[in-house]
Amino acid sequence: MTSSPPAESEGRVRRSRSDSRRGDSIFFNLSRGSGILLLVIMAAIAGFLAYRSWLAISKDQANFLTTFEWTPDAAKPVFGIAVLAFGTVVSAVIAMAIAVPVAIGIALFISHYAPRRIAQPFAYLVDLLAAVPSIVYGLWGALFLVPHMAGLTAWMDQYLGWTFVFKQTQLGVTPRNLFTVGVLLAIMILPIITAVTREVFRQVPRAHEEAALALGATRWEMIRTAVLPFGRPGIISASMLGLGRALGETIAVATVLSTSSVLSLHVLDLGGGTFAQNIALKFGEAMPFGRDALMASGLVLFVITLLVNGAARLIIARRKEYSGANA
Repeated sequence: MTSSPPAESEGRVRRSRSDSRRGDSIFFNLSRGSGILLLVIMAAIAGFLAYRSWLAISKDQANFLTTFEWTPDAAKPVFGIAVLAFGTVVSAVIAMAIAVPVAIGIALFISHYAPRRIAQPFAYLVDLLAAVPSIVYGLWGALFLVPHMAGLTAWMDQYLGWTFVFKQTQLGVTPRNLFTVGVLLAIMILPIITAVTREVFRQVPRAHEEAALALGATRWEMIRTAVLPFGRPGIISASMLGLGRALGETIAVATVLSTSSVLSLHVLDLGGGTFAQNIALKFGEAMPFGRDALMASGLVLFVITLLVNGAARLIIARRKEYSGANA
């Protein structure tokens, strides 16, 4: 009579442990299956793009990597990605050069400088900007940003023209160029980088900050020695998220940039193009072979995106000091 309650209690404990192990096993298998499914989907996308690309590139009458022209539906198909690759990379680099420092500054202001009553609404405003559709940014860029960029481009040509990159050879034209696209992309990716970086800065151990202040560091010295080293992996990850959107942005770029098959090293001149913009503008009117050519350019963009993200992960993995545990 006295041994029954302990036996029932022991049975309940065993059943609870068994249910817990079963739940862990189910969750593990679901997680593993999700990861495998993601790899299968990516491999299927890559295989489909590679097959359609091979159909197009095998009939290309020019060098696919160095040709400027894009006429795949002509009697003799001639097309290449030189202009598209240059425009995609240059516009993304300009966007990152503008957006990353500004995003880090905004994130530090919200997390370490602004009073709480100001930081919260400001953070909500930044998060809200990330939800604005691309077409809205594109219309704003075409109707407001482009006309107001004329003065800035003229100033850059006057004072920075000696750099050759910011030399404007086409005077008196509307600044629908790669630099304007880079500024617009910087505004678009700024909320993403800021939001992720802000959350990373908030995860810095309070003890690290207090220890730096206790040793006599100023607020900036505390941020430089405790916050930034801890948040460096998050900054890199946030930058890669922003770069991914900058590389693949379509509608906003198509609305602002004046397309041309001319490759100019002067980023203030008209002309240029990007992979995503070219696909969006020409996919609807392209013939079957032309669509295969567009998929070939899409495959190049797919590979560039994978290489960029892989390089970011490699940087974080090879540098132990980027680990939060060692911050």
